[in-house]
Amino acid sequence: MEKIYVLDTNVLLQDPYSIFSFQDNEVIIPAVVLEEVDSKKRYMDEIGRNARQVSRMIDSLRETGKLHEAIPLEHGGSIRIELNHRSFHQLQEIFVEKTNDNRILAVAKNLSLEEHAKKNGRKVILVSKDALVRVKADAIGLTAEDFLSDRVVEVDDLYHGFKEMYEDAGMIKAFYENGEVDIKSFGGQAYYPNEFALMKSSDKKSVSALGMVDKSRNKIKKMVFDQDSRPIWGIKARNVQQTMALELLLRSDIPLVTLIGRAGTGKTLLALAAGLYQTEDLCLYKKLLVARPIVPVGKDLGFLPGEKEEKLRPWMQPIFDNLEYLFDTKKKGEIDAILAGMNSIEVEALTYIRGRSIPEQFIIIDEAQNLTKHEVKTILTRVGEKSKIVLMGDPEQIDHPYLDAYNNGLTYVVEKFKDEAISGHVKLLKGERSGLAQLAAEILT
Repeated sequence: MEKIYVLDTNVLLQDPYSIFSFQDNEVIIPAVVLEEVDSKKRYMDEIGRNARQVSRMIDSLRETGKLHEAIPLEHGGSIRIELNHRSFHQLQEIFVEKTNDNRILAVAKNLSLEEHAKKNGRKVILVSKDALVRVKADAIGLTAEDFLSDRVVEVDDLYHGFKEMYEDAGMIKAFYENGEVDIKSFGGQAYYPNEFALMKSSDKKSVSALGMVDKSRNKIKKMVFDQDSRPIWGIKARNVQQTMALELLLRSDIPLVTLIGRAGTGKTLLALAAGLYQTEDLCLYKKLLVARPIVPVGKDLGFLPGEKEEKLRPWMQPIFDNLEYLFDTKKKGEIDAILAGMNSIEVEALTYIRGRSIPEQFIIIDEAQNLTKHEVKTILTRVGEKSKIVLMGDPEQIDHPYLDAYNNGLTYVVEKFKDEAISGHVKLLKGERSGLAQLAAEILT
């Protein structure tokens, strides 16, 4: 049966193309939603961009018919701007204030009552990214759903970048002797390019090996870098996932690396150490560029005192903390003098990346989970020839109002690039900052 979907403002601001996601059903946009979208058009961030895109799309639909009537959509279904059903009578004893959220609820509730009175009335569903709006809808007997079509993964099955497998000790011995093994020997499992294989013996617990799937996905080969020989800028891997991460970070044939992990798993420190090693010691790149989003991306920094560098310092302090550790600085301000003298390390905010072309640089984007799909596309399309980019973050720590663990830019890149030979990914599992930090990450929600 055809359904009626009433869209909240946040759905349109999260995904301007959401109106095309409801198949053969009718999409209704309350008039108050248009007012809220209009109030966001002047924002110079992602929300403002989406508000302008929604305005243009609805304006183009206006050319095909009257918006207060049902306008057919190209791929099925229809869309209508709802000017009526605004009466607050049904909700006035429950919600005293006539807020925009309550007005949207009133439209959906009145439509639901009208359809319920019909013989073959349609089901009315309110779609909102706001959990409290959905709670309110449920309280007044109205069906409400989250908008899930923008999710990259439906459940918590984000690609980890490695597989564990149990094999007999003889096969693991052959892997060490030959430096590789045929993937067909492992029972026909599906592997992605540059995926790691953690091989454990099924009969001897002490026997294990770590390999990496080649780009053709036909063989598992030994890793290129022997990380036990010497530290990279004083840093050595403390667990198997960090070993995987360093392998990806040090490989010049893998220009895109994504790292996911909770706080304290070493993402930033490993990336900075690998970047400094390849920029300063090996001279493979002309510059090390480190950036992180100011949430929300594009926010004006004018409310902070001082010049641009002073304004950025509070946002970029986690980067400077790691650099101070790597350079083993003792005095306050010493790291600033070191960076000024080197002239090959740039710490920047993503606010200023649009329009740039970045060739021959090792690029680190921290806190990438706070980027939208559009923003992460903007960043990746800035990468020039002979550059390497590392995106890292924790999808469980989202600061953006319209993003979650399943639809943010970092998750988007991980899932879209996992089948590409130019990329590699690892999910870091073990915290190495301290026992307290690891325990806090596990038991505090």
